[in-house]
Amino acid sequence: MNVKAENKKNDNKKDNKKKKSFLHLLFINLFGGKKKMTALEEEDIQSPWQVVRSSFRSDKVAMTALVIFLIIFITMMLGPLIHPIDLSFSETSQQNVAPGRDMMKVPSALEGKVQDISVGPTFSVGVSTDGKVYTWGKTRVSNTIDVKRVPKDMGKVTKVAAGFDHALALNDEGKLFAWGNGRQKQTKIPDEVAKLNNIVDIVAGYQNSIVLTEDGHMYYFGNVMNNDIDLFHSYQGQLQKVVVTADAVIGLTFDGEVVYLGTEQNAYSNIPEGMGNVVDLSATAGTVGVVNDEGKVFVWGNISSKGEGRVPETESKIVSLQGGRYHYTALTENGKIVSWGDNTYKQATVPTSIASADIDKFFTNFYQNYAVTTEGEILTWGLKGYLFGSDELGRDIFTRLLNGGRMSILIGAVAVIISTIIGVIVGGVSGYFGGKVDLILQRVSEMVASLPFLPFAMILSALIGNSMTSRQRIVLIMFILGLLSWPGLQRLVRAQVLSVREQEYVIAAKSLGVKERNIIFKHILPNVISVIIVSATLSFAGSMLTEATLSYLGFGVQAPHPTWGNMLYGANNSIVIQNYWWRWVFASILLSISVVSINTIGDGLRDAIDPKTQER
Repeated sequence: MNVKAENKKNDNKKDNKKKKSFLHLLFINLFGGKKKMTALEEEDIQSPWQVVRSSFRSDKVAMTALVIFLIIFITMMLGPLIHPIDLSFSETSQQNVAPGRDMMKVPSALEGKVQDISVGPTFSVGVSTDGKVYTWGKTRVSNTIDVKRVPKDMGKVTKVAAGFDHALALNDEGKLFAWGNGRQKQTKIPDEVAKLNNIVDIVAGYQNSIVLTEDGHMYYFGNVMNNDIDLFHSYQGQLQKVVVTADAVIGLTFDGEVVYLGTEQNAYSNIPEGMGNVVDLSATAGTVGVVNDEGKVFVWGNISSKGEGRVPETESKIVSLQGGRYHYTALTENGKIVSWGDNTYKQATVPTSIASADIDKFFTNFYQNYAVTTEGEILTWGLKGYLFGSDELGRDIFTRLLNGGRMSILIGAVAVIISTIIGVIVGGVSGYFGGKVDLILQRVSEMVASLPFLPFAMILSALIGNSMTSRQRIVLIMFILGLLSWPGLQRLVRAQVLSVREQEYVIAAKSLGVKERNIIFKHILPNVISVIIVSATLSFAGSMLTEATLSYLGFGVQAPHPTWGNMLYGANNSIVIQNYWWRWVFASILLSISVVSINTIGDGLRDAIDPKTQER
């Protein structure tokens, strides 16, 4: 029994050893390994494609290029699903914003001692309880103007106001200060305003500034053409608060009545009736919002589809209201924050941590929100900035790079597929049959190859493309690239087929009566597939470059559909190149890396497939 058991044990060990050996060889065969094999083992285990794969993987440069391109490819394919693009989007307040996500990076010196915060399009101005002024975000207006350059010797500041590209400050002595862009004299304080010592409120808008005195008088300076305003309105001397939209001025009297301070009849002047005693007044770019002493909110004006008028239900009544660009934020009686309206930058979605906190005061405008808790902690939500900056229409360049990359890669891929199909068919048929067929097909190929590629593509795109929609034009570009770039591949295929068709297996197939169509596409072409793969890979990079060139010259894919090429076309301006580098640097870097990576992959495949390269 012991002998039998011992034999059985030895047999099991041998079987396990064989299984382990087989699995080890399989693992090495599939994933590579360091085991050295004899020439016979190499010949017995590795197929030609495995040799190619092994050779390609040993090329560190080609493998690095493959990894880089795969990362770019996957990012460009999946990125638009996470960051879809709105082709109709534009926002003038976010034009040419530099890269960075620091728009709401509040200075640490303000923590626990916020007196006031006012929000501009890309920057914010704050004042601490000890009267010091701080600015943060994208404060640069131009090469010579920066809101960060706060006037000196302002004393103890108690209130600040941020406009579109300028700011105001009021100190404890009632003295007014202004800085930033003063092209429309919005920072030039009139003498009559400079002499006032009873200013209680300040407002900064688009190219305008407003001050309100203790006795209810309003003073306006700056661009008087942007806003409908009557400086001699009958309600002068009765105003306790003033707000501005993009083109109007509205006031709240001491009696709780809302009044339109212009002269024209428009959506703002149609003030709803029955609002009761109004306790707070605010405005967005196109609407006016109020809250009465019962906590009920009324919104009117040029209400858009962004949702400014859809006031949510709250557990307790609303006591304070502030407006952003296209959204409102409110504070309830029990210290909770609610927001509604446009949510493009998540400015109307109050984070759970903020919604559950006890808020003492809050500050809202444009796309940013700040809330100060009862413990003095500053909480923020909304637009923090743009990873790669924004363009001339205020569009996020990062989102356009993702969607533009997918379009550029797709156009290049479809063009290569079309040219490869045509080139393989023409080259295979021409090389196999020879004679008159070869003569005719080669003359046709030479005619196509003789066409000046870029000029012809530009002329064809200009003539036909003008009568097409944007999507039809994209399809046209794909076909133009594919139909004009096959002659080079067909020559390679023809040369290979001419060589292979005299081989013994082809002669044997003919002797057996195999159809010529099957001989070409089932016996000959599989043996020249390596040439096709390398050529298609290199043509892919060429098609992407050609599309980028056409789009850069204005004859390719047209805006608002983004591609890397037309993003560069949009930056083809000396002012943009000098001042807004982010509009062309990122697109050019991605395009260059992609093209270089694809070419490197093609070179690596060519070296791996060519046996002569292995000998060297």
